[in-house]
Amino acid sequence: MDRRRFIKGLGTAGALAATPWLSGCSDDSSPAATSGRPTTTRRPTTTTTLPLRPIERPPGDGPWVVVLGGGVGGMSAAHELRERGVPVTVLERKAIPGGKARSVAVPDTATGDRLALPGEHGFRFFPGFYRHLPDTMQRIPFEDNAKGVFDNLVPAGAATFARDGGRPEITLPLVKLDVTIDNVTGVFNKLFTDVFGLTGDEAHHFSTQMGLFLTSCDERRLAEYEQLDWWSYVGADQFSDEYRKLLAIGATRNFVASRAEQASARTVALMMAQFLNQLISAGDHLDQVLDGPTNEVWIAPWLEHLTDQGVDYHLDAHVTEIAFEDGRITGAVVDRGRGPELVEADEYICALPVEVARTLLVGDVRTAAPELAALDALQVEWMNGIQYYLTEPTPIVEGHVNFVDSPWALTSISQQQFWPAHVLETGYGDGEVRDCLSVDISNWDDPGIVHRKPARECTSEEIAEEVWAQLQAHLNNAGAEVLPDRILHSYHLDDSITFPKPGEVANDEPLLVNTAGSLFNRPHAQTSIENLYLASDYVRTTIDLATMEGANEAARAAVNAIIDRHDLGVEPCATWPLEEPAFLVEFREYDEGQFAEGKPNLFEELGFPRG
Repeated sequence: MDRRRFIKGLGTAGALAATPWLSGCSDDSSPAATSGRPTTTRRPTTTTTLPLRPIERPPGDGPWVVVLGGGVGGMSAAHELRERGVPVTVLERKAIPGGKARSVAVPDTATGDRLALPGEHGFRFFPGFYRHLPDTMQRIPFEDNAKGVFDNLVPAGAATFARDGGRPEITLPLVKLDVTIDNVTGVFNKLFTDVFGLTGDEAHHFSTQMGLFLTSCDERRLAEYEQLDWWSYVGADQFSDEYRKLLAIGATRNFVASRAEQASARTVALMMAQFLNQLISAGDHLDQVLDGPTNEVWIAPWLEHLTDQGVDYHLDAHVTEIAFEDGRITGAVVDRGRGPELVEADEYICALPVEVARTLLVGDVRTAAPELAALDALQVEWMNGIQYYLTEPTPIVEGHVNFVDSPWALTSISQQQFWPAHVLETGYGDGEVRDCLSVDISNWDDPGIVHRKPARECTSEEIAEEVWAQLQAHLNNAGAEVLPDRILHSYHLDDSITFPKPGEVANDEPLLVNTAGSLFNRPHAQTSIENLYLASDYVRTTIDLATMEGANEAARAAVNAIIDRHDLGVEPCATWPLEEPAFLVEFREYDEGQFAEGKPNLFEELGFPRG
């Protein structure tokens, strides 16, 4: 059977739209495992069907706050407000809470007393330099965990760069590096030449460019590097194809999910600086992942905690209009399937993604808050996931894999190795699935290797076939067959990808990308309208990247603005700055003076030219 017929013949999970996360699940736990941690298939502790009830002011003191959107930003805002006694209502348009962070139950995949196979928008990870989101996770109770949901994070110990054409993989252990000011250049030049196989000139150039950034003050970074794209900053046109794929394209794919030719040099370098600092200071916590399906070990316990604390949470509540009068937001019109309802609160936090927010924040709202007009200039790209369910354990590496030569910019993680208490074979599906290879597709615009079409022009089956072929081209080499066709049980494409009619593909949940200069189009959490705040990943935050961490930090800023406005007399939400290598602090402080006097970075003065 050829690959096309093989993919089309997968009968259980492919090309199915997601249904509520408890679809097909039973009330029974799976049998205990014979080794390792006890195997439990912990059901989500809340269902996705909240009772339909009037939207009235919930109990609590202080201003009534309505949060539009129940993703990470909206849930974070509700969490912080309720801890301070403020009455909160959350309106979420999806049937499942959590936004793009949620997981779903793949329909029609559960048999017996097992749960449905877990699917997701795309895999997620929690870098060690995140501060805001982990702090919130520690305040979400989970069974006997001392630090709540946070204790469900486990480290990934390595990362692999896979190549096609039979070339060997490059695997890097994520361990602490012994780096000081005296050896930093040598350590990274050696990494680029000995491990990645780049030339000495290429390694020196990239190290120099990163050195310029790391020793530049924030003012210089904003004025000079924000407007510059990463491709130009690292001189991608000047060097080899390997250099471009590994350090120009690869860096943007991994760190900011954007194209190197468009991504802000400041944003990419800032994220690389964070990973560098983690390698120097922590190492083994550079990359962390959840130890089970997201909703089971994070989102469901979070929703339960919020509702237990009095948050008035509504699912399937689609906000269709923002009412505005006399310089204030006067209400939100919501449709819950029984006609429009007007919700009239005191304060409004918009935690909707940018592509939705800019369709609601229009007209008089933009006249009163002109900064919101810049939302139209922000760019989104498609970055969505597909999960392959396998009949054999296939860990590949203890962490993420970057498929360097894949035209669709693929990255993946093998999940079962991180889920010892959530065994797929005994607890999910039909009992045949033993692993899940979760893959992110970051490029939907370039032709593939099978159908020679971009993903945007493919059917669900063609996407599944194409991604599988690109994975095999990287992993099945030198006589090894890491991904044989025989182990492929089924697949699930992110339910945000829809096919409204033949030849058309739509995406309900694209991802904001940090293009060059985009920071200046991103608003702050407090808008010019006194009772409108923003809590989403496009808001200006210190992390400067569309992430769960950014959404959480934005939510804290919105809540702090409400606390200040109403003089609530409660502790504000904690916030933290980004940290960079300590031995470079003096260089950055020196550069503040250089920049103020209109002088270049010290290293440029010493003869290390930029770009």
